[in-house]
Amino acid sequence: MRLLPVAMVALIAASSVPTPAVADQDQLVANICDYVKSNDKNRLRKKLKESRVKLRNIYSGVSCDGMSLLRSSLTAGSNEVGEFIAKRLTATELSGAEADGMTIQAWANANGHGASPITAAINERLGGGGGDEEE
Repeated sequence: MRLLPVAMVALIAASSVPTPAVADQDQLVANICDYVKSNDKNRLRKKLKESRVKLRNIYSGVSCDGMSLLRSSLTAGSNEVGEFIAKRLTATELSGAEADGMTIQAWANANGHGASPITAAINERLGGGGGDEEE
């Protein structure tokens, strides 16, 4: 009968201790989002390098205010950072649908960012296409 109370205490103690890895990840995401919103490409690059993280490996798992990094950079007008991100991602990632089912190109065009330098960098990365659908 003593096993159950001991197990409960151990479970409660283990769940109340914050995990440093999770806290570090949350801080990394917060820093990345801040650098994207403030258009600070140099600090973003430095943070990724310090953390030994490649942008293409974390892109799909990071969201800022519920948007992807590219959408956040388009919304904030962070052209330098947006172009940097677009150049670091694969064509597959750039042409894939995001959480809402829209590609980054379709979203940019639908939200008035079609003429952005970021959209131009995405189009260039995707092979020079204008993002238009086939006729």
